Amino acid sequence: MARMSVWIALLLAIALSGCQTQTASSRPDIEQSDSQAQQPNSPAVSKREEDAMKAYQLVITHSKGNYISFTDSETGKMDKLEVGSFPFGLVLYGDERAYVSTAEGVAVVDTKQRKRIALVPYQSNIDKVTSGEYRPGGMGIAVSPDGRYVYVGVYLPGKESQLEIMDTSKLAFSGSVPVGTRPFDVAVSRDGSEVYSIDHDSYSVTIVDPLQGSAKRIKVAPFGAGGFEKPHYAVVRDDGKLLLPYQGRGLAVLDPVRGTYETKPLTGNTHQEGVALSEDGSKMFIVGNGAAGSASGDPNLTVLDVQTMHEEIIPLAKTHQMVAGSPDGRLAYLTGGVTFADSGWNGVTVVDLTTKATKEMNLPDYPLDIAILD
Repeated sequence: MARMSVWIALLLAIALSGCQTQTASSRPDIEQSDSQAQQPNSPAVSKREEDAMKAYQLVITHSKGNYISFTDSETGKMDKLEVGSFPFGLVLYGDERAYVSTAEGVAVVDTKQRKRIALVPYQSNIDKVTSGEYRPGGMGIAVSPDGRYVYVGVYLPGKESQLEIMDTSKLAFSGSVPVGTRPFDVAVSRDGSEVYSIDHDSYSVTIVDPLQGSAKRIKVAPFGAGGFEKPHYAVVRDDGKLLLPYQGRGLAVLDPVRGTYETKPLTGNTHQEGVALSEDGSKMFIVGNGAAGSASGDPNLTVLDVQTMHEEIIPLAKTHQMVAGSPDGRLAYLTGGVTFADSGWNGVTVVDLTTKATKEMNLPDYPLDIAILD
């Protein structure tokens, strides 16, 4: 019996020791290893689900005002920042800088502090600061891949439009090159060696070597020089070719090396304007504004696979100018501030690319260009 009592006492001591060890390791002031801290029964949250939980900051030019806005993509709550008269285009460089083409000059914006650092006047003389479809001043705008230069198309009524080059370290314009009339859009090659001006009223694309200051203009008019068959905006595909949609009837695929283009069929049958690439570059969003010229259909959004040319066409209730896709690929944001004949509206349409559902956010002063701060 004495030996049995010793064994029972020993077993009780071991059991008590184990309980004390377990209790100590679960105390909040005791650091646990990664393997101890894991909860194997808790499902992991995917990146897509994380993205679905967060709102984005939309950066928008308000073309009838003198400001851009930082707008919450869920609530539509706006924070205004004055940048200059009648802003048209904008481009982001990382998450710290925005460059905005206004009627007076290029506004340089610190997007973290949400303040304007500078308003850099154009080299060209802007005779009169006005608003509207044909207002003089900056239109399309782009930034070099290394962030050293900003390129802006400047429309000068009755004169040659100019591509002006701004040095971002000096915050001053360092040169300009003549381009076609009313440069709606400006794009840059992947390596930064070329700049492309999309010349709306010249039915052309001007290819600029910014280092040499030389330019070559190519007529891009797959459906002739009718009043609505003009180029508006372009994206640069991974292979370096430019993609320019026309009227929901054709996509001009421009090879800037050869200076030639071929036309791929589109079926949207709508007057197309703003374009954007998805975050991964696989999809192209194309805004269609309805019947005009050779296009007879209604407003829509075309989602185009840039490799296979497969189209998905989403009907829209209103006209729009520009588009941006959310980084997670779920949503597209379309601005209502169409400049043509003052035919736009005050707001942004949000399109769910999966369900095709839409909702509208009311925003003032003709929202025109749009980008997303991730």
